[in-house]
Amino acid sequence: LTYGILRFANLSHGDLVTIFAYIGLWCHRLFHNIFLAGVAAIISGSLVGLGLEKVIWRPMRERGGSLVAMVIVSVGLAIAVRHVLIAIAGPRLHFYKISPRIFQFGDVRISSVQILVVAAAVVAMLFVYYILQRTKLGKAMRATSDEPALAKVSGIDVNRVINWMWVMGMGLAGLAGFLYGLYTSLRPDMGFYLLLPMFAAAIVGGIGNPYGAMLGGLLIGIVQDMSLIFLPSQYKIAVGFVAMIIVLVFRPRGIMGRTI
Repeated sequence: LTYGILRFANLSHGDLVTIFAYIGLWCHRLFHNIFLAGVAAIISGSLVGLGLEKVIWRPMRERGGSLVAMVIVSVGLAIAVRHVLIAIAGPRLHFYKISPRIFQFGDVRISSVQILVVAAAVVAMLFVYYILQRTKLGKAMRATSDEPALAKVSGIDVNRVINWMWVMGMGLAGLAGFLYGLYTSLRPDMGFYLLLPMFAAAIVGGIGNPYGAMLGGLLIGIVQDMSLIFLPSQYKIAVGFVAMIIVLVFRPRGIMGRTI
């Protein structure tokens, strides 16, 4: 969403997902309620996204800041967020203290957490599709993505669209952080390792296309997990990038996107 509308690669995304994951974890420790933890992560994501737009990104755009300058600022933001989180949470691993139910289907074992993660991801994808295709806001987002100047002349409040883009996009980032924390362990410096497969997924699917990012994320995830059958886990990220290179050789625009 961010790249599709602003043509801006936000390199702080991974570290922001990390801090939203921790907010969900802390909320769960405080209230012992998974639902409240997820809501807290989503709301914090939306509020932080809107706040950063108001305080950093919009002032930079209005003052003629280049996209390169915005990318550099996002790197600085990522480093700042990472070290603040390390100072607060410490460098050790953190886990949700829950005991998920295990369901046995023949030789396949599936936990209640895995079912929750898949169900939430499907609901999130349907939500994005509905917003973009069935609402006035979604149509305004698509018009702004195609041609911001023409959208503004046509009467679309571009700043309002961008505000909602950040609310929606970073809310989804909050959900992603929460689900990631449920599924595995958390550590304050994991943002960089989250960022790499995120960008690989966006590029494979078609950079700037939200549906392509969903498809790319699914493909990268399947390829990485299948690689564990043959390779040690430390090669998992590399396998995702090899898959990205193979796709781009045959589809330079990505599966559903424009030329990179």
